[in-house]
Amino acid sequence: MKLFITLCLIICFYGCNTTKTQNEKSSKKPNIILINIDDLGWKDLGFMGSTYYETPNVDKLANEGLIFINAYAGAANCAPSRACMLSGLNTPKHGIFTVSPSDRGDTKTRKLIPIKNTDHLSDTIYTLPQMLKSAGYITSSFGKWHVGNNPKNQGIDVNIGGSGKGNPGKNGYFSPYSIDFIKNGPKGEYLTDRLTAEAISFIKKHKDTTFFVYLPYYTVHTPIMGKEALIKKFENKIGSNGQDRPDYAAMVASMDENIGRLLNTLKEVGLEENTLIIFTSDNGGIKSISSQEPLRAGKGSYYEGGIRVPLIIKWPKHIKPNTVSYKTVSNLDFYPTLQTITKPSKTAPLLDGIDLSPLFKNQNIVQRDLFFHFPIYLQNYKMGHDQSRDPLFRTRPGSVIISKNWKLHHYFEDDAIELYNLLDDVGEQNNLVKNHPEKALELLNKLNEWRKKTKAPIPQKLNPEYNPYFSNI
Repeated sequence: MKLFITLCLIICFYGCNTTKTQNEKSSKKPNIILINIDDLGWKDLGFMGSTYYETPNVDKLANEGLIFINAYAGAANCAPSRACMLSGLNTPKHGIFTVSPSDRGDTKTRKLIPIKNTDHLSDTIYTLPQMLKSAGYITSSFGKWHVGNNPKNQGIDVNIGGSGKGNPGKNGYFSPYSIDFIKNGPKGEYLTDRLTAEAISFIKKHKDTTFFVYLPYYTVHTPIMGKEALIKKFENKIGSNGQDRPDYAAMVASMDENIGRLLNTLKEVGLEENTLIIFTSDNGGIKSISSQEPLRAGKGSYYEGGIRVPLIIKWPKHIKPNTVSYKTVSNLDFYPTLQTITKPSKTAPLLDGIDLSPLFKNQNIVQRDLFFHFPIYLQNYKMGHDQSRDPLFRTRPGSVIISKNWKLHHYFEDDAIELYNLLDDVGEQNNLVKNHPEKALELLNKLNEWRKKTKAPIPQKLNPEYNPYFSNI
């Protein structure tokens, strides 16, 4: 009888523990990998329509996840976009509007004195990595940080290559490197390869924990430097629609190859099923390097080519593969989405984005407007070839609102308005202000209300050095 009771207790003990283990496994929080490519254009990938660039691994990732066609960065260039994503706050709330200084271009061509820029996120801001640490994640960053001098002060446990620097520096992408917090590899080592190797090493080391990998590659930011063999390969390939630079194509190909290495590692260590992957870009591509037609303009502009970006989210068993969403989303939405999924002990006090997780279940999300504020100047890249409002600047001070299919630009220098219907005119060629004055007024009122609510600074002081008759063209 005693033996029978003992056996029953043993069976019960192991049965309960097996059930407990299975429940723990099924309820385990997902590992998270956020891949943020620098200056990659909306149409610089095969699955987005490029016939020149070769991106088989990213295309495969797209087939395995959810593609967003109408995805936007929080801003049109590096630092403000990253600040929006990592803080969950729009630009007026963190004050990073550009990469300093904010008074770009010839002073005689600037009518207003722009708002002074803030370089880095304040230490008082509760960042996305800090939130994930509160949810039990070990956090890491491999690449360009750009919103502070040391990511470890902003929620990152392991940092390789990230600081306040916004580009790979004078030596570019080949070792010896000119960036911080990284040891030089063998001479000629390629930075994109190295950052991926570091990320893979981290994943293997922490495969039994719950981790966050932030992979903000420096690529494809200037200087445009690809591997010689890949450059030669693309020299023999015919480009089209403004996409034909072999050196840039080589950089895109190396990026894609390394995404493949990362995805293969997840499979090898058995983590693919429980890893949520976000793939995006920090802003649009540079127009003179890679055209995003039919989108107008590129990096630094608040026309679609400067702010619309590629976006894929993959999460096996939670997101149906090979699906597409036309909902308007932003990188401001990553923070609230991940916060909902990970359930941290300390949540962010305020976020400007929305939770996208209902879309994963084929449910709807709240219809909202997107706002962009840029009280600064950005000089042109290539005069006459940027598709900007005028040949001198990619951006003059102003704000933008996107409301459903409508988009309104408001410029501060001359109080001018541009109104576009993105459904019919994604290239923003036909200003419809005169055709739809009621819609223009409606959106301008919304924009004014938002600026008042967020205390968005508007430049009003006239520049004494401005000369309306001066031209440096």
